[in-house]
Amino acid sequence: MEQPKPAEKVVCRGLWKVFGPQPNRTIDLLKEGQTKAEVLAETGHVVAVRDVSFSVMEGETFVVMGLSGSGKSTLLRCLPRLIDPTRGQVLIDGQDIAHLDAKALREVRRHKMSMVFQHFGLFPHRKLIDNVAYGLEVQGVGKKERHARAREVLELVNLGGWENHYPGQLSGGMQQRVGLARALAVDPEILLFDEPFSALDPLIRREMQDELISLQNQMHKTLIFITHDFAEAIKLGDRIAIMKGGSLVQVGTPEEVVMNPADEYVREFTQDAPRGKVLTARAIMQPAAPGFTGQGEPAPVTTPLEQLLALVIDREEAVPVVDEQGELVGVIHRRDVLAALQSNGQR
Repeated sequence: MEQPKPAEKVVCRGLWKVFGPQPNRTIDLLKEGQTKAEVLAETGHVVAVRDVSFSVMEGETFVVMGLSGSGKSTLLRCLPRLIDPTRGQVLIDGQDIAHLDAKALREVRRHKMSMVFQHFGLFPHRKLIDNVAYGLEVQGVGKKERHARAREVLELVNLGGWENHYPGQLSGGMQQRVGLARALAVDPEILLFDEPFSALDPLIRREMQDELISLQNQMHKTLIFITHDFAEAIKLGDRIAIMKGGSLVQVGTPEEVVMNPADEYVREFTQDAPRGKVLTARAIMQPAAPGFTGQGEPAPVTTPLEQLLALVIDREEAVPVVDEQGELVGVIHRRDVLAALQSNGQR
């Protein structure tokens, strides 16, 4: 039985954010063909987000990736209206948040969305259990109930038994786990991450990435994750949006971005991507010839390239590729795998 398609959870349409007293005039100048640099020189206005449109599906991990100054963090802050967009729409479950009054907006922020920041923002004078329970406290939840929930999510992020410690007694990685637990405690539908792991040591960062993947496999929340690290983007994201100069350059799955970079800017990121881990059989398979049945064990479409290499290295014949239902959907030859491993995304 075919599974129903997930609904659109977050939608941005023609979103702009310009900092300065005459933002609409600045947008008009850009639409007339002036560059950001020309507009900045003429008006002194900073264009942070430029006509951005995308949608995020329910349960999806959507990663926005870009270098410093690309506008990604400003874009994220426009979603819960921590920063008011200059133009465009942000729809949450089909509701335009620009039309919400202050009370309704607070309800969305308290119950539907949570944010996890790079800097943990923990209260140093509060024990971990009270840090984690803070959002529930704001909602008016009683102490017994909110502490019970805080203990649950501390267990979820592998900090069970630490509830009576203070933030200053924890490592950076542990503090970030507390920040994640605090966001999870209110059971939000949407989690917004603003470069949460970038201040951590590389080993701890990888551990936190693995932790988030594991949690998402359990929770199936809608995640929007900001990073400047392409390796992190392709590891975490179901889809990746790459930003440059306030605009979206490309949106696609990790496979699509690595196999078909939209321009030289994206290609530079993909050159060092671990292709053996990113690409799967689905990305490189060829149509099966009429009447092809195949010999040997088939490869699922989700098989990573590095595993495919072991399957095909000693085989002259094509390897059949099957979908989730076990139906033949294509074939892979040894030459396809070797070419994909050697390619740097140039076409």
